[in-house]
Amino acid sequence: MTFRESIPADIPQIQFVRNSVQENMLSDPALVSDKDCEEYMTTRGKAWVCEVRGIIVGFAYVDLKENNVWALFIHPEHAGKGIGKRLHKTMLDWYFSVTNKTLWLRTAPSTRAEEFYRRQGWKESGMHGKEIKFEMTSDAWKGLNRNP
Repeated sequence: MTFRESIPADIPQIQFVRNSVQENMLSDPALVSDKDCEEYMTTRGKAWVCEVRGIIVGFAYVDLKENNVWALFIHPEHAGKGIGKRLHKTMLDWYFSVTNKTLWLRTAPSTRAEEFYRRQGWKESGMHGKEIKFEMTSDAWKGLNRNP
């Protein structure tokens, strides 16, 4: 497995992974355009990918403009291998190295994503429509990542 910062040339494979998930699916894949993906990785924030034998199997995006996790998805065939956890850590380490603003995200309830974010220390801050809103503060993240 190789983890690295994403580049615009990765977008077709990122879109493939995004549209392969079985939870938190897009109602219409056209809702997230290639242009959106490029903007979020180059101007709004940063993105990372995980590759296995040269194929992208997971990705994560964080948005500095809105202070949120825009996306974190793993291809279903690669779930449960620690890829999401490593992408998550890389993304939050970077985010909190450039800002102390509280980070937020939304995800559907009763999903593996909800369980994942709770295990990573995110705190529920209410509902946003039918989705759960979670928040992570800089202090909370630093506390979760103290060396023993």
